[in-house]
Amino acid sequence: MAYALDPELAAAIPMIPEQDFSDLPAARLRMKELLASMGGEIDATGVTVREEQVPGPDGAPDVRVLVYTPDRITTPSLLFDVHGGGFIVGDAEMGNEGNIGLARDLGVVVVSVDYRLAPEAPYPSGLEDCYAALVWAAKNAGDLGIDPERIVIHGVSAGGGLCAALALLARDRGGPAIAFQFLGVPEIDDRLETPSMRKFVDTPLWNRPRAEFSWDSYLGPGVRGTEGVPVHAAPGRATDLTGLPPAYISVMEFDPLRDEGIAYAQGLLAAGVTTELHLFPGTFHGSGLMKHATISRREAAEAKAVLARALGAELV
Repeated sequence: MAYALDPELAAAIPMIPEQDFSDLPAARLRMKELLASMGGEIDATGVTVREEQVPGPDGAPDVRVLVYTPDRITTPSLLFDVHGGGFIVGDAEMGNEGNIGLARDLGVVVVSVDYRLAPEAPYPSGLEDCYAALVWAAKNAGDLGIDPERIVIHGVSAGGGLCAALALLARDRGGPAIAFQFLGVPEIDDRLETPSMRKFVDTPLWNRPRAEFSWDSYLGPGVRGTEGVPVHAAPGRATDLTGLPPAYISVMEFDPLRDEGIAYAQGLLAAGVTTELHLFPGTFHGSGLMKHATISRREAAEAKAVLARALGAELV
């Protein structure tokens, strides 16, 4: 199908390597190589990055996190980052360039969590890892130099879905306070029934067949779309969104996840949760990787501005 993509993005599509998830170890390696080739050498000036092993969920292994501490701290808030990758690929280093940039430019401590991946560790493993890391961050606020009442969670794609679930889980368990949730193109509904999900079967980088594979990996074969899938697995199913932190949600015009993100924003607003929603025209899922495009620069600048406001940080 032909899509009215932004011309700068359309011109870059032939350069995107085809991703085949049938061999997940190979796909995970290709993803790391792709991000490395697109990002180039990372300038870590002004930021110290360290690795920590923090207590995992009951009966589960410790959770690896990366802590980014800037030389110049301007806010006691914490940015808690959850990487994307369809629940099946990616790691804490996936957001290295962005997290280093945010730590340095906003003067904020960043924690990135290396949660277990599906299908080897299906739901709720990844989410419980994220929750365990969140609890650790709040309990160790003094060592981190942050205010545990000012934690901002941030995720894109499956990371956005896990952040939405994390906000629900923290509310329902009376867990750490979350001041704000940044949900970039969130993957939140396993039912795959929205118009955009039904229509976009061959869009770049992410489409319905990949969404099907992602949810089957995360929930287990034959589970997606059935009764009883919990809201902490698929936040798009949640009917009670009261008491959640303020949110920012981005969606891309030609992304199968578009309509579930819009619906979630509408649900949050109906529940009295302050929510900002932005649809970027002519874009597709992951199109922000094409950093040269004007629309991608707009997306990146807005994300930084939204996070700066949520964190109470200086935008430099």
